[in-house]
Amino acid sequence: MKRLLCLLSSMNAGGAETFLMKIYRALDKERFQMDFCINVPEKCFYEDEILALGGRIYRIPAKSQDLRGFSAGLQQVVAENGYEYVLRITSSTMGFMDLHLARKAGARVCIARSSNSSDGGSWKALLAHKLGRLLYGSAVDVKLAPSDLAARYTFGDKAYEKGQVHILQNAVDVDSLRYDPEARARIRKELGITENARVVGHIGRFSQQKNHDFLLDIFRQIHKNDPTAVLLLVGGGELESAIRRKAQGLPVIFAGVRQDVAACLSAMDVFAFPSFYEGMPNTIIEAQANGLPCVLADTITRQADITGLLTYLPLTEPADRWARQVLVCNGSRRDQKEAFQRAGYEIGSMVKVFTKLVFAEE
Repeated sequence: MKRLLCLLSSMNAGGAETFLMKIYRALDKERFQMDFCINVPEKCFYEDEILALGGRIYRIPAKSQDLRGFSAGLQQVVAENGYEYVLRITSSTMGFMDLHLARKAGARVCIARSSNSSDGGSWKALLAHKLGRLLYGSAVDVKLAPSDLAARYTFGDKAYEKGQVHILQNAVDVDSLRYDPEARARIRKELGITENARVVGHIGRFSQQKNHDFLLDIFRQIHKNDPTAVLLLVGGGELESAIRRKAQGLPVIFAGVRQDVAACLSAMDVFAFPSFYEGMPNTIIEAQANGLPCVLADTITRQADITGLLTYLPLTEPADRWARQVLVCNGSRRDQKEAFQRAGYEIGSMVKVFTKLVFAEE
């Protein structure tokens, strides 16, 4: 059996973590296993599932808190357990340093998967990004990205244009995400939402990147035009308290981090996503699998449009322009499995590509 060691800060319900769990669930466990090396002491969202699937979890110090302890801990995990395959999820090339350490400890195949198309734009982040590519770029054997924008940002224009970066879709199990009217009714009843309400939805971490502040401005305009409208926010994060304060007086439901994402999508009528930047947002892919129309920022790659259900708007457009577009989104939900299969976004096809690239096996 071949085991892949995955390096992340945690295994909570973020985009990178969710991407890996989709692969892990679909892998042939008799041939491949996935283990995880993380940097947080607390129990993570996916921890029980990983252990139930036969995976291992290692904890080492975070680089930002103890660089020496991180370096020693990572190399010990790789060397003592004989890991030949190591994967680092990162957007910044400074993450390549982890693969450099893994190589020193005996890893034979080092894989980097880009997770985003930006790190926020500060000059310090950009400088570290360029320095990381120069210092540690040679440590990466296999380059993966979810989109053209993420590939160019993490690995550079030249690598992308030379075909050195493999685009690996954020595929999903379409059947598990299909629209379900019974789930719609159940979630609406649980959250106190009437059947005639227009539910504007968003799933994502409460962070600067996701732009919840502007989302509330948009929803305020929506609610002026449609008093039945409700904003359903799924997720958690460091900015939740600030967003709760701004949302006072509006019909906004904070649903927290949830396991039943498909059911929550079924409860929504339209998905609004004004992120500043993304690699390839899992939630937009999942929303389309549910047949849900989406209004999203034009900072997000056009490769995300699998079904024709996406409408892109500039973040420079005012909130009332976004609100008008959200308000015209409607229509019956249609099965999207065929569209996902044509685009290569069905999980079985993607996992075959993943094992070929990572383990050099069909």
